[in-house]
Amino acid sequence: MPPFHDDHLAWRHPLVRDLAWLLQAPDLLTLERPGRPAPAELGLADNEALADYLGRLEAAPERLERYLGGTLQGRMGHYHERLWQFLLDTAPGTRLLTHNLAILRDRRTLGELDMLYAVAADPTPVHFEVAIKYYLGLPEGPGDESDQARWIGPGGLDSLAIKRRHLETHQLPLAHTQAAREALAERLGAPVPHLRQRLAMPGVLFYPWHAPLPSPRAANTDHHRGRWLHWRDWPQLRATYPRTASGVWLCKPHWLALPHPQRLPPLEVLEHRLRAHFASGGAPVQLALRHSKDTAAAWQRVFLVDDHWPRQMPLPPAET
Repeated sequence: MPPFHDDHLAWRHPLVRDLAWLLQAPDLLTLERPGRPAPAELGLADNEALADYLGRLEAAPERLERYLGGTLQGRMGHYHERLWQFLLDTAPGTRLLTHNLAILRDRRTLGELDMLYAVAADPTPVHFEVAIKYYLGLPEGPGDESDQARWIGPGGLDSLAIKRRHLETHQLPLAHTQAAREALAERLGAPVPHLRQRLAMPGVLFYPWHAPLPSPRAANTDHHRGRWLHWRDWPQLRATYPRTASGVWLCKPHWLALPHPQRLPPLEVLEHRLRAHFASGGAPVQLALRHSKDTAAAWQRVFLVDDHWPRQMPLPPAET
């Protein structure tokens, strides 16, 4: 599997590491819409500018900590959005105009626009939708082996196919409705005759340990990868790691950047906790496992699930 990029591993503060991860993490899918803001658009076109931006945050992280403080115990999606808001609000080339703009019609909420920002070189506002997703691939399931509906969330309530359909048929078109134009004019203080759009969907696709499975249709060739396995298969995976290996249980919302290696306990300590967790029918767990060598390739992301997973599956989205 392709290793994670080394850039985010250079920083020690966990929030700075997450921000660095966000700047380089590829999208899960190759979509028709333009992707995330390019480094040049953010004013961070070269490595020196990026290192200076992140270095100042590492040296004085208080503003970043205050900005994200309300999301550290909440949903990962909110934390991910807040990271983007901070980036667009503080990067030298962009300015955050508004975020989480509710779109109403007859007092009924149609949805929200995640973010709008402006670029120094172009006055046209940019509507930016974001989603961060972690999906586990099923060797057997709806459609053929490359169907996006076979990639489901650990809770079995969501799928890659459903999320893509929602983004393309609801979230992005919402910005072009009359209700959205009225909300934008009210929030920004002037009509918005033209609007550019961007979409970012980073995350990790976890491939089954016990069976081969190709990437889902339209997957980005550089997407981040992991493995998922049932608890009963853990001893086999564990046997592939040396005694000096370490690992950590990743807790939401800290599923983005890998943790600093100095903070990882030995794998046997993690295994003791996992044994107690799955003895009581515990929920799926994301792990970061690390060989003793000190490179990005030493890491592996793993989703560990109980022996009866999945207990439910979402239906594929209806054809339109």
